Amino acid sequence: MTAPDMTAPDRTAPDRTALDVITADALKGVPHGFFARRGGVSTGIYAGLNCGPGSRDDAGAVAQNRARIAAHLGVDPDRLLSLHQVHSPRALIFDAPWSGPRPQADAAVTATPGLAVCALAADCAPVLLADTEAGVVAAAHAGWRGALEGVIGATVAAMVAQGARRDRIAAAVGPCISQRAYEVGPEFVERFLDEDADHSRYFAGGAGDRAQFDLPGFCLGRLRAAGVETCAWTGHCTYADPARFFSYRRATHAGEQDYGRMLSAIRAPSI
Repeated sequence: MTAPDMTAPDRTAPDRTALDVITADALKGVPHGFFARRGGVSTGIYAGLNCGPGSRDDAGAVAQNRARIAAHLGVDPDRLLSLHQVHSPRALIFDAPWSGPRPQADAAVTATPGLAVCALAADCAPVLLADTEAGVVAAAHAGWRGALEGVIGATVAAMVAQGARRDRIAAAVGPCISQRAYEVGPEFVERFLDEDADHSRYFAGGAGDRAQFDLPGFCLGRLRAAGVETCAWTGHCTYADPARFFSYRRATHAGEQDYGRMLSAIRAPSI
């Protein structure tokens, strides 16, 4: 019997240098991706594709990680536009890269071919949107606060201002914390019910006075309320899969001092 060649590569093992890119059927034909943590150069608690310039990771590593995503999308690194996110409902329109500090907002919209707009997240919901006929795309960062205060509706309105039509917009909610992992207190629930008692459908009972919040479901509800009927969640929970995703809540529970951020991006198509 011939001994196995122990120097041969293990074809069953995942390639740790390859990007792990999740795409959405709703956005088929538009260059986009929800990029998981595999395929980057960061190490330690940031191991993999940490793309957060606001993290304490080495800035050079973050720049390399972002450059890999830019290359995947076919844009120059300076045309991969991400914001200084502040959990707001603010959506901005861009037709060129900016100079100076990143603008403070939580959604970016463009109709300029060759520009890619991004959202950073690590449990919050990244939302990518496109009207392919109008050539308008957007990326939104929707944590519970931004989602409740209207970032998704503001994003859709900004797309319409650029020539999109609500009935043509398609959207995907990317990897985020799932309802099973998202335990909240009664004050949290009250914020939502104070706006609309019907928001109770996004909460399930938990232990004691705790509840479980359905962030992806709430984002889909906001999309439909804004007139976007073609929308879906990718179905990936960031908290539940440490090998694949960064998670703020999981890092907090583990007592870690910081956490990586994943990047989701969409490139404006040529029409």
